[in-house]
Amino acid sequence: MVSKVQITVEMVKELRSRTGAGVMDARKALDDAGGDLKKAEEILAEKGLASAARKAGRETSQGLVESYIHSGNRVGALVELNCETDFVARTQEFRTLARNLAMQVAAMSPAFVDREAVPPDAGEVTDEQLLLDQAYIRDPGKTVREVITEVIAKTGENIRVRRFSRFALGE
Repeated sequence: MVSKVQITVEMVKELRSRTGAGVMDARKALDDAGGDLKKAEEILAEKGLASAARKAGRETSQGLVESYIHSGNRVGALVELNCETDFVARTQEFRTLARNLAMQVAAMSPAFVDREAVPPDAGEVTDEQLLLDQAYIRDPGKTVREVITEVIAKTGENIRVRRFSRFALGE
């Protein structure tokens, strides 16, 4: 007979603080993982990827334009980040994502948002030139696309980078 691990309130709180998942989702993931927090995080991440894929077709007509100016005022970026509702656009999570994406654009100088944005006459384009496929500067183990997908899972809304522009003195 397999003994069932007791899921405590503290375990659920810890998983929620790590992932932003809802109480019931966190509890179910912990149950499925036999109380293993790391495994429960992986279960929620997989579930988040699945829910993000379902949300991908939903319209994103709200959002914000975020700016980032690097110290020294020689490099800056503007990013338009869209979501489904103005409620999510006003959340700290969304605003932080927008700020970090503007910083990513300033630091990594991508040419296009993703493969769909590449014009037919652009020639060969590498993943490093695509914002969503770049390694995320704050966690190089993830791509920008994965970071956005995590926020989609937390907010429950589709999020997309509509456009960006990078400015640098002398370029």
